Amino acid sequence: MDLIMCVRGAILALMLALPCSPGPALWAQSQPAADNGRKVVRKVQPDYPFAAKRLNLSGTVKLVADVASDGSVKKLNAVGGSPILVVAAESAVAQWKFAPGAETRETVEIHFTP
Repeated sequence: MDLIMCVRGAILALMLALPCSPGPALWAQSQPAADNGRKVVRKVQPDYPFAAKRLNLSGTVKLVADVASDGSVKKLNAVGGSPILVVAAESAVAQWKFAPGAETRETVEIHFTP
């Protein structure tokens, strides 16, 4: 059992070390949850990681973004998703711009499909 866990850990570390592809992810949607309605004025599509593509890995990454009053993303917390996909999602959402308003927390889901 310990050997299996070691092998899985080594495989995950190797996959995280592989470079990401330059192309955009094939994704179904990425929208903030409609709970408080803060509009996204600029979205950056995430790159689909090469390792995820090789593994035919798909899934949803859920992030909680702290958004400043000027609409910039101040902080991101991943609350679900494959570690390989989380890195790509965080990199993209960090560049998003929301409409100006009071500071809020926005829930964002990114769907990756190979």
